[in-house]
Amino acid sequence: MLETGLKGKISNMIRQWEGPLTRELLLQPGSFGLGKVPERMKPDATTTVVCGFCSTGCGLNLHLKDGEAINLTPDTEYPVNLGMACPKGWEAIAPLKAKDRAQIPLIKKSHGRLVPATWHEAMTTFTEKFKGIQEKYGDESVAFLGTGQITMEELAFLGSLTKFGMNMLHGDGNTRQCMATAVVSYKQAFGFDAPAYSYNDFEESDTIIFVGANPCIAHPIMWERVHLNQNDPEIIVIDPRKTETAVAANQHYPITPKSDLAFFYGIANQLVEKGCVNQEYVDKYTNGFEGYLEHIKKFTPEVVEKESGISIEEQAKLVDTIAKGEKVSFWWTMGVNQSHEGVRVAQSIINIALMTGNIGRPGAGANSITGQCNAMGSRLFSNTTNLLGGHDFTNPEHREKIAKVLDIPVETIPDKLGWAYDQIVEGISQGKIKGLWVIATNSAHSWINQKGFRDVLQNLEYLVVQDMYSTTETAELADMVLPAAAWAEKDGIFVNSERRLGLVKKVRKAPGEALSDFNIFRLISSYWGCAELFSKWTSPEAVFHLLKQCSKGQPCDFSGIKDYRMIDDNGGIQWPLPQGTENFERERRLFEDNKFYHADGKAKFLYEDPRKPLEVPCQEYDHWLMTGRGTSSQWHTQTRTKKSPVLRKLYPNDVYVEINASEARKKGIEASEWIWVISRRGKIKARACPCYHVKEGQVFMPMHYNETNMLTFPSFDKYSRQPSYKACAVKIKKEEYWE
Repeated sequence: MLETGLKGKISNMIRQWEGPLTRELLLQPGSFGLGKVPERMKPDATTTVVCGFCSTGCGLNLHLKDGEAINLTPDTEYPVNLGMACPKGWEAIAPLKAKDRAQIPLIKKSHGRLVPATWHEAMTTFTEKFKGIQEKYGDESVAFLGTGQITMEELAFLGSLTKFGMNMLHGDGNTRQCMATAVVSYKQAFGFDAPAYSYNDFEESDTIIFVGANPCIAHPIMWERVHLNQNDPEIIVIDPRKTETAVAANQHYPITPKSDLAFFYGIANQLVEKGCVNQEYVDKYTNGFEGYLEHIKKFTPEVVEKESGISIEEQAKLVDTIAKGEKVSFWWTMGVNQSHEGVRVAQSIINIALMTGNIGRPGAGANSITGQCNAMGSRLFSNTTNLLGGHDFTNPEHREKIAKVLDIPVETIPDKLGWAYDQIVEGISQGKIKGLWVIATNSAHSWINQKGFRDVLQNLEYLVVQDMYSTTETAELADMVLPAAAWAEKDGIFVNSERRLGLVKKVRKAPGEALSDFNIFRLISSYWGCAELFSKWTSPEAVFHLLKQCSKGQPCDFSGIKDYRMIDDNGGIQWPLPQGTENFERERRLFEDNKFYHADGKAKFLYEDPRKPLEVPCQEYDHWLMTGRGTSSQWHTQTRTKKSPVLRKLYPNDVYVEINASEARKKGIEASEWIWVISRRGKIKARACPCYHVKEGQVFMPMHYNETNMLTFPSFDKYSRQPSYKACAVKIKKEEYWE
């Protein structure tokens, strides 16, 4: 029997949206956006979904019993992974079964503890608290922090709900921590956020250059694609640390931390002197080369040797290798992006690709590897760095277009950008933001200078955390926790590093009363009183069709995708795919026509003088601390990977620090003993790991342990506002030391 009243209405809505996964529900039109369920979605069949961990976007076959996923195998036909899976992929179901899943709304009471609540109570409190803060301090006194971990449709709903319905101007995503530099670099150089490559380029190149990237650990399936290359490629790694990828490479250049910009300007200068410029390409398809040519002249081999520590002879070897390559591809990730001048470093790589004509061809390109499973969807459709579909909030024509597609008053769309992540944190510190809504991210672990962030949160009047777990470091600080469904417990799209839209399907019921983020947003719109704006947002696939129209005419146009079924049948589809496209390749790259997205159709050379980091080693804090990925079985803050008994056996339980073995002997430090790692912001104990992967004067710690960001220094790129996690100054002491 259906309940009555508002409370009953909400209960009935939840039953309708998130009921048990039965055959009857599966066969309801629209439950998967497929109208009619194909054979592989029957209760005891197999279906393919996109993995919910990293940006690679692998296809996994989920095997169903009684309508629920019980096991998985990698899909041999999926064009991304070709039957391969990394440890996280094989264990993708395990985190869903964790005992600490958030199952019911929690609200902090006067005694300071979170206690269970109904959805009605949670939604009423959410609305009262946030509206009350806005009435007291102004609309811009509340903000949200989102994620690249939820689907494209959910990201679009979150950004639209907050900015169009709740007058919440300020909101950003945790993709700011990993991909903002690449976004800005591409926008400035190419005219649009456009990673041009296909994974097939890993197999086409004859020269593969990884810069600040360790795909062997961070993106194992991409590394496997490298191994499928039949061209016997020259593999080059440019990284201060001798990573697993560097060990396997033909050449490794261990540059001094944060010397990348001078290094690449110097390599470009030597390529010019060697006569390796593709002048015809530069003249036809680029702007700004003459100024760039003049700029790089001062970066002589001697200057580069002094800055980077790479000898003149080694520089010459790298230059010769690039010059000889016919298909040279450059790949970078967080080692470049997470820097105080990451945008210009990324563009220094882009510049070399442009000047040598290694753009828009098979096996070539200046290619940014993304971090999170849906970071690309976040970049284009979260309403944070741009209006839906890569549009501009400040452009009246763009606002009119989006308003027309969404059938909403144009006045509801802001005409300016909100604050970036670090500005939101600073706004909390200054008392300008009093309410914060955190969705599917763990800021109290992942944000730079963690203690400073936790201290800042005390200035908030209300903190809401929406997550699949109620035990994250951030959730433990919350005034309210909203239980959210996870990957494979909802429908939607993830967009991977190579621009491929892949389908996520609901093949499990979320535990307890947990709802998909999409339906939590629906509830909030109803309680907030703005549901009418989102009357067309009835399901993820309904929103997908709206986003198709938003993308129309943009470089990311995917209006030619008919529906979810088309994506499923094709093993994902890369954008662009404009309406009317009859035939398309499963793997495609951009700029094959040499046309870029600036008004004149040309790419730009961008450059400026290198700047010193704000913190470098000194007499007291005499070591560089570098951070990065630890093992292929760990992921970000380990919120999910630590739930798998299998994955936990594949990485150390304790935080550890790699220190040069010769230096460790001098200091009397033994393997596995506890030592102090101390920065100006804090001190932590870590297990010593003597090795030769790092040079003397440098140490390395994985980012996955919550202790690591107690040490990092809050420095930001001035263009992308991305944090510089990778290098700060620390000192190392034996355990008995106490200051």
